[in-house]
Amino acid sequence: MKHKTSEMLNMLHQEHIVLHMRSLPEDEQLKMVSQIENLDLSVLNNDNSEEKRGHFEPLYATTLDEIAQNRNRYKEIGLQAIRDGKVGAVLLAGGQGSRLGFDHPKGMFNIGVERELYIFECLINNLLEVTNEAGAYVPLFVMTSTENYKETHEFFRKHNYFGYSEDNVWFFMQEQLPTLDTNGKLMLSGRGTVSTAPNGNGGWYASMAKTGMLKIVKDAHIEWLNVFAVDNVLQRIADPCFIGAVIESGKVSGAKVVAKADPNEKVGVLCLEDGRPSIVEYYEMTDEMINRREENGVLSYNYGVILNYLFRVDKLNQTLSVKLPLHRAFKKIKYMNENNEIIKPEEPNAYKFETLALDMVKLQDNCLAYEVDRSREFAPVKNKEGVDSVETAQALLRKNGIEL
Repeated sequence: MKHKTSEMLNMLHQEHIVLHMRSLPEDEQLKMVSQIENLDLSVLNNDNSEEKRGHFEPLYATTLDEIAQNRNRYKEIGLQAIRDGKVGAVLLAGGQGSRLGFDHPKGMFNIGVERELYIFECLINNLLEVTNEAGAYVPLFVMTSTENYKETHEFFRKHNYFGYSEDNVWFFMQEQLPTLDTNGKLMLSGRGTVSTAPNGNGGWYASMAKTGMLKIVKDAHIEWLNVFAVDNVLQRIADPCFIGAVIESGKVSGAKVVAKADPNEKVGVLCLEDGRPSIVEYYEMTDEMINRREENGVLSYNYGVILNYLFRVDKLNQTLSVKLPLHRAFKKIKYMNENNEIIKPEEPNAYKFETLALDMVKLQDNCLAYEVDRSREFAPVKNKEGVDSVETAQALLRKNGIEL
């Protein structure tokens, strides 16, 4: 075992990992050293101190009425950008369907009733509506986790990419970060392997850089990337009206938002923080912010984000040198104990570290808030039942004329 690696681990108070490595045959030791050398161990210094927030102000949106008045112009600008090959799309599909009781990539979940209709299929159908109208494909980059890369790729292949162009789809893996137990110790996921977990949806662009995807973006002269989440089955992807509105505004980014259902709805709200675009979480808002209204009666902090953003590529490139803040999440993480037994905990037992897409918004100079109708574009599938569940998403799909 490399002396340098064991010395570093000892300095970081991770002696148990050194002991485990010494118990392995030499070839397995070398493999483990290689994994550790490629890990971002800065999580060991993450003290989880909450980021100090700045001064919040409302950020007003381009409303549904304004969009309706300018729809034809926005749409033509967006369609032309797609035809000119300037627009790419990034599907964040690293999540598993565990909260749905489904031990596979969430996008593989069948949301159909009388027929099979997968979440991935819903999203591709939405994208095909745009590309058929434009008469041009939008390059689609699908971010998976290390865990679900193979299964996701094979699922698309098995279903013939749901009618999309295979030549315009690329799969890449998001980076992993080590997990820590409640004592701040690295964990083992198995013999000779340190436990890691996906680094959250904020690391999508850095992961594209590390996996060679940005060479494709550069070679194809893509100027805009529309990034969106897998779990909203009504998500409109590469929406030409949205793209056109952002391009015409001259802003470097855009965010689709929905008007809050009520002042206390638990959504992150797009706003300004120290003059720059930002998102304030519902639990960070004061009573004054929650209830403040404009002269026309509309809530000042009214527009919740739905994880559908448009970013200008040249501005994204400037963010690659910035280290995004890490957010700790307390989760159930299986691990190997000192007796080499794999333990699957019933309760949260360890921390994983995540970057968030909303932190990418904060790095932009400005952002167009673009209001959409939640009944047409927001059907999240997060829970097995209740709010934002399979059942509520199915009801919204039916409302939009989609056969289940």
